[in-house]
Amino acid sequence: MTLTPTVVFDLDGTLVDTATDLMAGLNHVLAVEGIEPVHYDDMTFLVGQGARAMIERGFKLRGRPLPEARLGELLDLFIRHYLDGMPGESLPYAGVVQSLEALKREGFRLAVCTNKLESLALPLLSGLKLDGYFDAIAGGDTFPVRKPDAGHILRTIERAGGKPAASIMIGDSVNDILAAQNAGIPSVAVPFGYSDVPVETLKPTRIIGHFDELTPDLVRTLLQK
Repeated sequence: MTLTPTVVFDLDGTLVDTATDLMAGLNHVLAVEGIEPVHYDDMTFLVGQGARAMIERGFKLRGRPLPEARLGELLDLFIRHYLDGMPGESLPYAGVVQSLEALKREGFRLAVCTNKLESLALPLLSGLKLDGYFDAIAGGDTFPVRKPDAGHILRTIERAGGKPAASIMIGDSVNDILAAQNAGIPSVAVPFGYSDVPVETLKPTRIIGHFDELTPDLVRTLLQK
């Protein structure tokens, strides 16, 4: 019996370029605290572990202490600002929609596994009219674990109705590639996201420079290795 392939995607920096809106939300929080704004060049340090970690890293980057008791309030402030402007200037990367459509035509299962809060991931994908492509969307707070823990990917695959033996992970950062390695599934890295190191150093199974390379045939080839 041939298993139906499941393709799991990271969100920020992989499916969607969210940098401008994430920066705007974080800088709104920093401005309230009288802190100098961060810039796009800081993205690779700031993004990848969710909104809470992004705020903590923003304060660290500017050399300012962040009392733990204040973090929850600032996180709420970020979420309100980010949601109010969603989807803002965030856009799918070139070729994403065409690739998703090609994979769906082949009957593949598709899923999103992101460390972004589920309450932020769902409306973003909905606002960009991407949510309908996915059999499962899991955020950083959907399960008790998150990337790079293998359980985040494995539970996402299960929720999508897939099997790990027929699944691959697409991502832009160490969390994505390491999570795939921990789960024992092939990985595809994209170099245009927010990784703080060259993606080839992460040792993914394959690197693609554009989503027109993510074809059903490529998925099948990776699953045969």
